[in-house]
Amino acid sequence: MSVTYTAGSLVAARGREWVVLPESAPDMLVLRPLGGSEDDIAAVFPAFEEVRPAEFAAPSPADLGDQRAAGLLRTALRIGFRSGAGPFRSLASIAVEPRAYQLVPLLMALRQRTVRLLISDDVGIGKTVEAGLIAKELLAQGEATRLAVLCSPALAEQWQGELREKFGIDAELVLASTVTRLERGLELGQSLFDKHPHTIISTDFIKSTRHREDFIRHCPDLVIVDEAHTCVAADDTAQGGTSSAANQLRYELLRRISAQADRHLLLLTATPHSGKESAFRNLLGLVRPELATLDLESPAGRAKLAEHFVARKRADVRDYLTKEDGLADDSLAERTAFPSDRWTKDEPYKLTPAYRALLDDAIAYARDRVTAAGEQGKREARIAWWSVIALLRSMVSSPAAAAQTLKTRSESATARTAQEADALGAPVAADSAENDRLEGMDVAPGAAESEEAGARLLELSQRAAQLMGSAEDAKLKALTRHLKGLIADGYHPIVFCRYIPTAEYLATQLGGKLGKKTKIAAVTGTLSPQQRLERIEQLAAESAESAGSAEGSVDPAVRRVLIATDCLSEGVNLQHYFDAVVHYDLAWNPTRHDQREGRVDRYGQKRDQVRVITMYGEDNGIDGKVLEVLFKKHRQIKKDLGISVSVPDETASGVTDAVVEWLLLHGRQGSQESLFDLDGHQESFDRIEREWNSAAEREKTSRSKYAQRAIHPEEVAREVAAVRAALGGADEVRGFALEALRDLDALVRTAPLSGRDATGDFTAQLGGTPAGLRDALAATLGGRLIEEDREIPFRTTPAIARGEAALVRTDPVIGAIASYVLDSALDANTPGPRPARRCGVVTTDAVTIRTTLLLVRYRFHLTLPSRTGERQLVAEDARLLAYEGMPARARWLDDDTAAALLAARATANTHEQLARNQITRALDGLPDLSAHLTEYGTRLAAELDASHRRVRKANEEIVRGLKVVPQEPADVLGVYVYLPQPASTVSGAEA
Repeated sequence: MSVTYTAGSLVAARGREWVVLPESAPDMLVLRPLGGSEDDIAAVFPAFEEVRPAEFAAPSPADLGDQRAAGLLRTALRIGFRSGAGPFRSLASIAVEPRAYQLVPLLMALRQRTVRLLISDDVGIGKTVEAGLIAKELLAQGEATRLAVLCSPALAEQWQGELREKFGIDAELVLASTVTRLERGLELGQSLFDKHPHTIISTDFIKSTRHREDFIRHCPDLVIVDEAHTCVAADDTAQGGTSSAANQLRYELLRRISAQADRHLLLLTATPHSGKESAFRNLLGLVRPELATLDLESPAGRAKLAEHFVARKRADVRDYLTKEDGLADDSLAERTAFPSDRWTKDEPYKLTPAYRALLDDAIAYARDRVTAAGEQGKREARIAWWSVIALLRSMVSSPAAAAQTLKTRSESATARTAQEADALGAPVAADSAENDRLEGMDVAPGAAESEEAGARLLELSQRAAQLMGSAEDAKLKALTRHLKGLIADGYHPIVFCRYIPTAEYLATQLGGKLGKKTKIAAVTGTLSPQQRLERIEQLAAESAESAGSAEGSVDPAVRRVLIATDCLSEGVNLQHYFDAVVHYDLAWNPTRHDQREGRVDRYGQKRDQVRVITMYGEDNGIDGKVLEVLFKKHRQIKKDLGISVSVPDETASGVTDAVVEWLLLHGRQGSQESLFDLDGHQESFDRIEREWNSAAEREKTSRSKYAQRAIHPEEVAREVAAVRAALGGADEVRGFALEALRDLDALVRTAPLSGRDATGDFTAQLGGTPAGLRDALAATLGGRLIEEDREIPFRTTPAIARGEAALVRTDPVIGAIASYVLDSALDANTPGPRPARRCGVVTTDAVTIRTTLLLVRYRFHLTLPSRTGERQLVAEDARLLAYEGMPARARWLDDDTAAALLAARATANTHEQLARNQITRALDGLPDLSAHLTEYGTRLAAELDASHRRVRKANEEIVRGLKVVPQEPADVLGVYVYLPQPASTVSGAEA
């Protein structure tokens, strides 16, 4: 007769112990190795292989460790957990330790049967992590089975990397460049959205009619939409404007996706309003139709919105879970290392005489073209207008861009109507705040409209080409000076340009002028999104290789400089490699500068102060006016509100149109005259001022009115405390890594723990560690770093670069160290150093009576109801239990007192024979403790049950049917005896 095994029980098979998982059947057991991960799961057939009940072996009294053995083993065990028993199924299995404030959207999501959220946290706070947490949790709980992320194609690879590396979600890219390959692998009648459960999809690709219908028919039950503000537009009647056809197509796509009421939907955007109330309402309508018409002036309306909307500034989360948040103390306080401020400076430059002459001739040509075209008709006038703007913008960008533009046909020259000319010319010549399609926008625009103009433009082009180089290009010369200053101060800058020829020109001209130890690279739209990331990684690797050496020394003089166009101004995270921004070309909308600066000024930036230099030509007739009217106003609003308010496109274009008109009318000679003093423009500027102030006021009101109040900090604090109790915190992980690496013969160098340069970071060379550990770390860090015995930085921040380790329990490097420590503790035959042991005897002044500490592993069988039915899971938890006296008459201590024993240090020697006698007595008494261990497990199960119900308190249907059952017996992993120090004993170390 075959034996039936319950989920969570132990069996022995194939020479090791396993945990039986709920997916098992009588004729097939699904097993996970004891202490192993989900990757090690195997199926065993009892009819063909020997399977027998097993019990976890007790520790051996012959394998005694020192005073640190208990703490190291406990931490190693907890780090190894990938299936925690608490209400957050995913936190134990992800490779990032979320900030406490990032749990707020997750808590909001778990209170909804169908998750519908608009996450509008400020730039750089971590919306991707917040969305990833929710996605991973819903997938882990079975609330969702498939995932789709809709984003711009430029961000697709980054989303893919984030989901894979941080959350263990492998998603297929569905882009215009990949769909043909994907469709070739389909069976007849099969949709690629069925074949690939997790996908990252280009929003612009999928909005087309052909692909949209297929996607909607096979749409996953969980959809994340990045940059959701680009998928809605203001109502024409409300704003007096026109929404783009692309926005309408995206909106129609999302409207149909959201129409299925049981589909989870997460909308992400840092700019939900953009000063347009109707666009905000349309966005809310995608979350829940009823939200679009809510009375947001009433408390009830705002309370309803708060269930689905979270929007926080950096100031709201920089210091979180403190007394100021209403907590009793700061024991759980968390400070997030955003840069404290941006050091911003406007740096002018003046044209050389030759460049001034060229620009004057170009302006004269532009004036003639506009005048002549205006007499020919409206179509010709608009074509000429966009050609002139292209000419002037490239002229003030660089001689390389000017030369290219002057010999290239205008994009708008093929237009058949004035409206078509605007549609073709505006995207290339302007800098729209709402233009999510930056692909192709960095090419040098054309200025030639006809054959007649060719000879004159060609002559200007030849003159521009002769001005390349710092001798005649004062702007380049000024940039070189600014970069040398930043490099001397230890910064790694990014230089942003408007056009590809300018970026390539700068990369060539700057070569060799910034010092031999400065590495320079250019990234433009000529590269694919993946190639751009690879180019940046290559630059970082080259500078790191030059900075380091085989001996592990670091050259602090090595710097990297990236020259980039706006193909990198949105979405790509560059804070790990760069800490300063130079705006070489002044954008015609301040929002574009915010986007550029946001690539480095965000969470994970190691610099407390990011430097920003904005270059402008004070005598070119354009930059000074744009800076005066647009940027100074933008900065003042940001200073007053603490956040950036997007400049409406119609506002920015109104200003820049006035600048160009003024320039054509007055030339550069009136460059000192204020635009506001010019006749005919005052009324227009007054209107722009009123619109912008109104948008800023609405943003300020909304930030206060819709502040996140659905989840109180006390609720977050309670769950953070529970997670840390089960999984450990950052200080514990740092201490474990330091002690374990030292015991494993790594060469460790620590940074100061106090003072101005205190970080808690350290480095380790791993060449001397056991071969098994080196092999495991090579798979994570890269074989070259390990083979060359390079210094590996261990950072206290979870935001790290390649080749570094984060001192968080979910980091793969920390996991590999913990796995080795745990495995070597359980196997006394492991060769080489073994930092942790399962037994120990310590004589210490920390106790006054014989006290025994137990490290106990509990397994729980969880029944978790979900929308898709019940899920059966096996989860683990590790606890410290301590008692005074002998096992038969044990006086049990509370959890805090038990945990405090980990800090006890030996104050006297312990005789070897005495130690063996004491540990043998403790091990022999384990059967007397079984009743208490069972009772503790039952109590722990009740606490876990209450925690699950608390997190989902607003979802009664999900809570109904929840069960948490402890699996007996519990595993006693470690037994440690603490003996009181005799009064006459001199302090010493234990044996």
